[in-house]
Amino acid sequence: MTDTTMPAQRTSAETTVFAIIFAVSFCHLLNDMMQSLLSAIYPMLKQNYGLDFKQIGFLTLTFQVTASLLQPIVGTYTDKRPMPYSLPVGMAFSLVGLGLLSIATHYVMLLAGAAFIGIGSSIFHPESSRVARLASGGRHGLAQSFFQVGGNFGTASGPLLAAFIVLPRGQQSIAWFSVAALIGMIILYQVGSWYQRYRAANANKPAASKQLKLPRGKVAMSLIILTLLVFTKNIYLASISSYYTFYVIHKFGISVQQSQMMLFLFLGAAAVGTILGGPIGDKIGTKAVIWFSILGVLPFTLMMPYASLFWTGILTVFIGLILSSAFPAIVVFAQELVPGRVGMIAGIFFGFAFGMAGIAAAVLGFVADIKGIDYVYMVCSYLPFLGLLTIFLPSMREVRGESVVA
Repeated sequence: MTDTTMPAQRTSAETTVFAIIFAVSFCHLLNDMMQSLLSAIYPMLKQNYGLDFKQIGFLTLTFQVTASLLQPIVGTYTDKRPMPYSLPVGMAFSLVGLGLLSIATHYVMLLAGAAFIGIGSSIFHPESSRVARLASGGRHGLAQSFFQVGGNFGTASGPLLAAFIVLPRGQQSIAWFSVAALIGMIILYQVGSWYQRYRAANANKPAASKQLKLPRGKVAMSLIILTLLVFTKNIYLASISSYYTFYVIHKFGISVQQSQMMLFLFLGAAAVGTILGGPIGDKIGTKAVIWFSILGVLPFTLMMPYASLFWTGILTVFIGLILSSAFPAIVVFAQELVPGRVGMIAGIFFGFAFGMAGIAAAVLGFVADIKGIDYVYMVCSYLPFLGLLTIFLPSMREVRGESVVA
């Protein structure tokens, strides 16, 4: 990725720079692969260090606080002071985290490794989401879809890499993934250079207006609704990612290998839904995609607790496909609501909402212990009803300050 492949004339805001979008999507894959690797090696860490579940929970909390809850703070700061070369710095934090996990000799080093990986993620997401938007040439949904699907594939690949590389070869093999972090740093340095040139090429253009097109109270209410939609969507997705294999093994008596195949079908459908959601939103409107995704999935979630093994597999494919299509549209909608605050919005939706949903998914584990895994899926099947909150969102014409003809 050199200057010759991304000439200055292509830094125009009217041009979609696919090389940059693919670059940040690939680095999103590397980032989320590294962070999902952490939770995938919990069984090994528990055995090697004699950890109890409380200590495992504190590892998760350390990661969640640094990776998720810091993101809105980082995003707000970089909205005011753009930092093109913060992207490779974020990947460097992840590199240090992997190194600490590979050589850790006691629990405190494991906590430090989790924290460094989390900090790297909190730096990466807001700025890379901003770069994807700048490179979109106005095709914001398309750019967000490609950016987000990289993270989906990364999250799905972490457990596989742990199973086939780390678990057979031991804790020290975690260091091998430092190569991925180094590759990410090299690519993101080039992305940072493009970002710097983009800012220089557009320095004399009038700054984009940060004026809200809607009353502040309506903007705040809309952001709360969008956050709740992402929150509930992620709780359902996390319930499948975390407990689906246990559910189908318990209910249908299938093997672990069969349950993993069913989980991969779901993850693949979710990735496809993410890719499709953004471009469709660009064509028919982001609010229409949100309506379809959140409420369109409801019949499938309501049927799943009562379905046979065959239909459970079919239903989860539709659930993953439809439910995942909403996220790019929600991010674009929120960015339009609050112009000039791309980093803050990315921090809220990639960080805070994901982190809180992860905590809620952990609570589902306690519920499953008390009431059973079937009960968890019966309760979660009603979560998409919260999609009715979409009715309170303004139209995109209102958000963009366009006159609405009665």
